[in-house]
Amino acid sequence: MNPDMIYFMKVNAAILFFYAFYRLFFYNDTFFRLRRTTLMGLLLVAVVYPLPDFSGWMKEINTVTEAATVYSTMLPEVIVSAGKTTAAAPEGWLLQSAFLLYLAGVLVLGIRFAVQLGSILILSVQCKTARINGVYVHLLNHPAGPFSFFHLIFIHLPSHTEQEVDEILTHEMTHVRQWHSLDVILSELLCTLFWVNPFVWLLKREVRQNLEYLADQTVLLSGHDRKSYQFHLLGLANQKAAANLYNSFNVLPLKNRIRMMNKKRSHQIGRTKYLLFVPLAALLLMVNNLETVARVATLPSDIQPTDSVMPEVVVVAYAPTDAQPAVPANDNQKKTVQKNEPKKMKDTPPREYNGEKVYTEVDKMPSFPGGDAALLQFLARSIKYPVESQRAGNQGRVIASFTVDKEGNIAQLELVRGIEPLLDAEALRVLSLMPKWTPGVRKGKAVNVRYTVPITFRLQ
Repeated sequence: MNPDMIYFMKVNAAILFFYAFYRLFFYNDTFFRLRRTTLMGLLLVAVVYPLPDFSGWMKEINTVTEAATVYSTMLPEVIVSAGKTTAAAPEGWLLQSAFLLYLAGVLVLGIRFAVQLGSILILSVQCKTARINGVYVHLLNHPAGPFSFFHLIFIHLPSHTEQEVDEILTHEMTHVRQWHSLDVILSELLCTLFWVNPFVWLLKREVRQNLEYLADQTVLLSGHDRKSYQFHLLGLANQKAAANLYNSFNVLPLKNRIRMMNKKRSHQIGRTKYLLFVPLAALLLMVNNLETVARVATLPSDIQPTDSVMPEVVVVAYAPTDAQPAVPANDNQKKTVQKNEPKKMKDTPPREYNGEKVYTEVDKMPSFPGGDAALLQFLARSIKYPVESQRAGNQGRVIASFTVDKEGNIAQLELVRGIEPLLDAEALRVLSLMPKWTPGVRKGKAVNVRYTVPITFRLQ
C-alpha cells in the first residue's frame, strides 16, 4: 500500500474515532467555547498526526520497544506462493476505478465549494450597504434568511421588526468577531477531501451547530428575551435554507438550538474532561509510529538497521516428500537445525551513492510503479523457491538492502543477512529485476533513499 493511501486511511480512521470520542464526552454540555476549540483540534490532529516521525525517539524507550515487539507479531505478512502468479492484493483496475471515483467526488464537491464562495462574493458586490446600530450590513433585495460570511452580514430588512434586526445583528456579529467562518471552511474542505467517510460529515454538522449555540448564547447574555428570540427563530424556519459555506441565522435543526438555550448550564468541574484530548492526541502519535518501531523489532538482534524497513515478504512452498527436516523460519520458535548459521554480510549501509548522500527518511518515500499492489504482483511472478533448497529443507529469512537513486534506479543491492547461497541468490536476483521506481523527495528535490527488505522462505 503506497504512503498516500496509508495516510488517507489513517486520517479516516482518526475521524471516526474522534467523532465517537466527541459524542461520548462533549455532546451535551454547555461549554461551547471549549467545544469549538476541541472540534477544531480533533479535525486538525486527524489530518496532521500521521505526518510526524518519532520512531527514532520511541526506540529509546524500553516500554515502547516492548510494546512494539508484541505488536510486530500481529503485523500482516505479505505472502507470495512460490512458483505461482498470485498475490494477496486487489486487482489494479479495481483500485484505479475506486481512485477515479474518489477524485470525481472531490472534483464535484470542490466545484460546489468554489461556486458557493463565488456566489457570496458576487452577492456582496450586488447588494447595497447600510449602517445599522453601528454595523455595516448588505441589504438583500429579496426575502431570505439572514446570514454572514467573515465580515459580510446579509439581511432583508423588510422581513424583520426593529427588535428582530437587533437580535440578528447580535447573533451575526458573534460569528464575525469570533471568526466562525474559518471553522466552516475547514470542515467544508475536510468534507471535500474525505467525502467517502460519513463521520466527517457528522463532525461538520457538530461544528456548525456548536457555532450557532455560541451565537445564541451571546444573544441571550446580551439581555434579549429568551422566549421572544426562540419564537423569532421559529418564524424564520420556513425561509430558504442556508448554504453550507456561510453562517445562517435560521440554520436547522432549530429543535437542538432551542433545547440548548433552555438547558441548565453545565457544572464548571466538567471542564476538566476536555483535558482528555491531550493524552488522546499523544496516544495517536505513538501508535502511528509504533509500526515503524515494530518493523525494526522483527529484525534479528545483531542487525541495527538505519534505513527504511519494508514489510516482510514471505515465500511459501510445500516441502517435497523426500525433503530433509525443515529449518524453522522463526528463530524464536525453536533452535535452528542448519549446517551453516545465518551469516551477517554487511555491517553498515552505504552513506553515499555517486558522491551524494543516501537518506533513510525523506518527505516522500520512493514508490514502485503502480504502487504496492503492483509490487506484490511483481514479486509473485518473479520469486521462485529453488527446488534444491526445498529438497534440502532449507528455509529462513534473507535480508537484503538497496538504494533507490534520485533517478529511480535500483542501486547498491547488497545482502545484509543470508541463509544459504541458493536462497540468497534468488532474493538478490528478484530485487535486481525491479523496474524504475518513482524517486524519493526531500525538500522538493529527488534524493537517494535506502531500503531494507526482509524476505522469508517458508516450507509447509
